[in-house]
Amino acid sequence: MSGLLPFPARGQPAVETPAYLQGRGFVLRTAHHGDLPALLALYADTRAAEMARVAWPAVAKQGFLAQQFELQHRHYVLHYADADFMVIERDGRLCGRYYLRRTAPEHLVVDISLLADCRGQGLGAALIRATQAEAQALGRGVGLHVVRDNAGARRLYERLGFQACDGGSDTHQRMRWPPGLS
Repeated sequence: MSGLLPFPARGQPAVETPAYLQGRGFVLRTAHHGDLPALLALYADTRAAEMARVAWPAVAKQGFLAQQFELQHRHYVLHYADADFMVIERDGRLCGRYYLRRTAPEHLVVDISLLADCRGQGLGAALIRATQAEAQALGRGVGLHVVRDNAGARRLYERLGFQACDGGSDTHQRMRWPPGLS
């Protein structure tokens, strides 16, 4: 893990923990290099269903996931150096990550991931709503990309007012929440 790029230093403060998360004992804080092993475990957790269908030995799966995590981390750090890289914790346990780029013309949710046992509790919705409120106050929209076969996430984003738009890929659908929606 020591060979991974460090998270970029940010001048502006990270996003505040939404009240909904605070009320349930969660804290949103800036990610640091020491979080990388837990972030790798989170990444592996998000791909567990996919990896269960692969007939590889456990060591091969672990190596593949470590390589994919390193590539994704490098991409995020190099291409979104101006983003806030945050982790979601509860009782000292890393439960998720929220990478958010807060620049004009629209905020970009670079990544939102939660451990399986933390999904479906409204945590992601609370983070997105807080982002929408901040963006709206600045006259900005919010953009994101969602894995095309992640129907649950797509439904959540649609409930929050996101609309599918051009600019996606074979694997990801681009979605946008325009400013002015409530």
